[in-house]
Amino acid sequence: MARQCPFSPPPELTEIQAEDPVRRVSLWDGSHPWLVTRHADVRTVLADQRFSADTTKPGYPPSSPGQLARRKDSPSFISMDDPDHAFFRRMLITEFSVRAVKNLRPMIEEAVDELLEAMAAGPQPADLVEAFALPLPSLVICRMLGVPYADHGFFQSHSHTIIDTRSTVEETLTASDELKGYLEGLVAHREERARAGEEVDDLLGRLAARHVVTGEITREQAGAMGLLLLIAGHETTANMIALGTLTLLRDPEHAARVRSGESVSGAVEELLRLLTVVHLGRRRVATEDVELGGVLIRAGEGVIAAGEIANRDPEAFPAPDELDVERTPNHHVAFGHGVHQCLGQQLARAELQVAYPALLRRFPDLRVAAPVEDIPFRDTMVVYGVHELPVAW
Repeated sequence: MARQCPFSPPPELTEIQAEDPVRRVSLWDGSHPWLVTRHADVRTVLADQRFSADTTKPGYPPSSPGQLARRKDSPSFISMDDPDHAFFRRMLITEFSVRAVKNLRPMIEEAVDELLEAMAAGPQPADLVEAFALPLPSLVICRMLGVPYADHGFFQSHSHTIIDTRSTVEETLTASDELKGYLEGLVAHREERARAGEEVDDLLGRLAARHVVTGEITREQAGAMGLLLLIAGHETTANMIALGTLTLLRDPEHAARVRSGESVSGAVEELLRLLTVVHLGRRRVATEDVELGGVLIRAGEGVIAAGEIANRDPEAFPAPDELDVERTPNHHVAFGHGVHQCLGQQLARAELQVAYPALLRRFPDLRVAAPVEDIPFRDTMVVYGVHELPVAW
């Protein structure tokens, strides 16, 4: 479904939500999963473990041939059900807890200041994606994992290929295999240090220790967890920084409130709701017959929980198409819901809460240096946003 406005979901989704909120749709592979569009129903699907996240189960609705091949070739724990999903997730919970992220905040603030100073010293117009939005979360997740930021060109280009729905099966698997090999190499290096009795204070080091010391996981599993965190840790937040900034610059009143430090947390939550950059739906397959919204979904049938339109449901959000930084409550599903809710949500929030006001304060006259119709939006990517955003000040 094509967008008519780059800041809103496709209008067909609005019509479906109002008239036929649980209905069949057609996918690229000829399958006909159920599309779920109302906020309450989406939360039900994501919280009910009768809807499986296992991409290898028959009936699971893939977003593209490349995504299907990659998930079957090297599934990550977010594509598993409990107890396997819970087993791996528990290893990472403390790494992304509120307390852990609070301890990271000074590092995030320092990275923001350094990037903005470099941007100020550079030419105008600048590409906000290249100068700020992409480097910030990449730097942060690299430091957390222990991945050399000097390799950012390598992992960013491979990540881009993996999440582009136009990538062929061969392109997707090649990019995935090369990134897996890279991460497993970093884990292997830390295993050597662990065997030598050294303590490595980064996330990959702690995963390597689980392999060497306790034998809980394999090197391949540690590398797969690192790969997931590396991709998810920079793609989503980078696009929220750029797309959120573009949205704020189109709304000077809200931009001024964020610049002053007023309602920053509220603005972040509202931008997450309004933009919902994970825009192709969270996908599941029913493991038994379930009635949802008056419709019987049978075991083996695929389900797409469309968070992007659920976050615009007027039954859950009054005036859902408006940016309201004072909106309370704001039970958006931008991070998903249930046991698979995004592990890194507190880190993403912290990065956005630091990035938006700092950028707007450092450049009080920041403006978009191109017409909206000339900005390349990421319509074909698993994560929505902009490929580049020229700005001046």
